[in-house]
Amino acid sequence: MTAKILIVTGDAAESLEVLYPYQRLREEGYDVHIAAPARKQLRFVVHDFEPGFDTYTEKPGYTWPADLAFAEVDAGQYAALVIPGGRAPEYLRNDPELRKILKSFFDADKPVAQICHGPLLTAAVDGLRGRRVTAYPALEPDMQSAGAAFQDAEVVVDGTLISSRAWPDHSAWMREFLHVLRAKAPVT
Repeated sequence: MTAKILIVTGDAAESLEVLYPYQRLREEGYDVHIAAPARKQLRFVVHDFEPGFDTYTEKPGYTWPADLAFAEVDAGQYAALVIPGGRAPEYLRNDPELRKILKSFFDADKPVAQICHGPLLTAAVDGLRGRRVTAYPALEPDMQSAGAAFQDAEVVVDGTLISSRAWPDHSAWMREFLHVLRAKAPVT
């Protein structure tokens, strides 16, 4: 049976941080599902850097359907979890159904790949305490407040937790995540 991977996201997620792992993991042969607060057409965004701006800019991105609502997810059916960034984690961390999903992955020590602002979700379930992580660099104080040792690096692997800063780090992020996945949940 093909291992299933869950991506949890919502509106205003970074387009590349949802669609790159979705396509890359499918290319490897995994069955990938996207869960959101509700089954609907999600509206992603594009974050980029422009001269004269102190931070990234945001523009409308792709749309994509959610396969499942968080309330429909049986976390036990999934071998691993992907948590994209963008603005979505900012409000998703308040969703009690999503917090149950996240906690179950950490309790079972299943592989979790998080990127950019995604670690705001794992921090919300106390999944970062005592761990080494990276995230979008502006989140360093948030990661430290969550009990994590922050490293400004392309990718940080701490056991089954794989984190990266943002979409420019995709290659390193997915390479390390796939290394862990192949060991823990190989494609059959």
